[in-house]
Amino acid sequence: MAMAKKTVIILERALELIESVPYKVSLRWVFYQLLQAGIYGAKNDYMKWKALASRYRKNFEFGFNPTTLADDTRARVNRSGGARNLADCLSSLVSDTVDSISFHLDHFYQQDHYVELWFEAKAMAGQFKHYTRGIDLIPFGGDPSIPFKWEIAKELERNERYYDKPIVVLYFGDHDKHGLEILDSAEADVRSWSNADFELVRCGLTPDQVDKYGVPENPAKPGEYQWEALTDAAAREIINDSLSEYIDVDLIDTVNNEASIAEDEWRDKVETVLTELIEDEGI
Repeated sequence: MAMAKKTVIILERALELIESVPYKVSLRWVFYQLLQAGIYGAKNDYMKWKALASRYRKNFEFGFNPTTLADDTRARVNRSGGARNLADCLSSLVSDTVDSISFHLDHFYQQDHYVELWFEAKAMAGQFKHYTRGIDLIPFGGDPSIPFKWEIAKELERNERYYDKPIVVLYFGDHDKHGLEILDSAEADVRSWSNADFELVRCGLTPDQVDKYGVPENPAKPGEYQWEALTDAAAREIINDSLSEYIDVDLIDTVNNEASIAEDEWRDKVETVLTELIEDEGI
């Protein structure tokens, strides 16, 4: 069987499988279906299928596109839990309702740029959450998946429409060959799938930062440097300096304080009204 013909058979059968169920299926699910059908002969053929599907999804060929398949993730779907009876519901109605009141004012409507932050190491999410606020964080976790990059591209389009101002993406990752390749590949895909215009700024690690902060080499790969090797103080300084170039950080606090004051006022109002209603019912 010629390779081209075999490829057609694989892709046709894969699309049949994908369309046979009313929900998104993963790359791995399709592979195991193809394996059971004898189209692939061994489990180690998975990488062949992954490369084949990636090519056609990224290029919108043969009926495939970046949203054809779901990410291979595992998450619990909670559907149980709740009150024992209506009386229990009413007893917590006031506190639950008041606690649910949350005002979130978006500072980006008053900024000169819309900014979001991409970073390579998913394990450092805690660090970026701690040292930033009011800005979306996109952890790559290594090579980001096709659906993940597609969603980034579409979010950039939505944010360009919402804010109608220049978009700047700040990127933080390792200073090594693979880290640079991850960013280049992701940027190419996102730009090809998004109508939004954005500036991409690689904020770290850079060779100058390696020298300035005395970042140690990766012991397993001399000449390469990892973001995680930075001291916490150095990472904080790089993050803060990068953000301050494009957004007014103090404005974030001003807007948040305004929302917090209004939130407290409305919580008091709602608590008073609900309490009176329940008391009038004699509950």
